Formats: sequence, structure tokens, C-alpha cells
Amino acid sequence: MKNIYTLPEPLPNSEQFEPIIQNQSLLIERIISTGQTTPEGEWYNQEQDEWVMLLQGEATLSDSDGSQIQLKPGDYLLIRAHQKHRVEYTSTNPPCIWLAIHGNLNENLQS
Repeated sequence: MKNIYTLPEPLPNSEQFEPIIQNQSLLIERIISTGQTTPEGEWYNQEQDEWVMLLQGEATLSDSDGSQIQLKPGDYLLIRAHQKHRVEYTSTNPPCIWLAIHGNLNENLQS
């Protein structure tokens, strides 16, 4: 058994991506962010949908249309495939713990 809130000691300086369940069509992962952001001028442009929930910490995401969303624990959203986005801010104290699900997600899934 594992606990999603148990963090490595000491926390690494880089963002951590830890697969929980992974197969050809689905990836469920825990992401630990400790202040990392998307490099200036770069955008995520993913091949699959991503449903993400912030479990701990605070974060800010930007969309290529210029909108921003501030996330706090319990907030979640659906990022569609090829929806360009970037991470503008992640807290360090506490570090961010994300739960992310990647795949061709159902159109009826609520974002």
C-alpha cells in the first residue's frame, strides 16, 4: 500500500512524475511540484486529454488564449488534447501534489 501524500525526503529539486497505473491507453500519475514552472515561451501541447486535480499546494495555469486559472487543494480541470497551456506558478511550502489522468477521456467528463 502507498499513500499519495507521502513525499520523498529530501524533496528533489526537479518536478517528479510518478506513474501509478499505466497501459497503452491510460496513464494515472502523481506529480510533485516544488516551485517549477513551464519555461518562458514554451507551451504544453499534449497528444491526449489530461484530467488533473491539485491535492495539495497552490498553482496557476495559463491557456494560450491568455486566460489564467488559480488552483487550490481540491480544484480539478480537464485539459483537452492539443489545448496549449503552461504552468505559471507552483507553491513550495507546501509542495504541490497533483493527480493526473491522461488518455482519450470521455466527452461527457465534466471539467
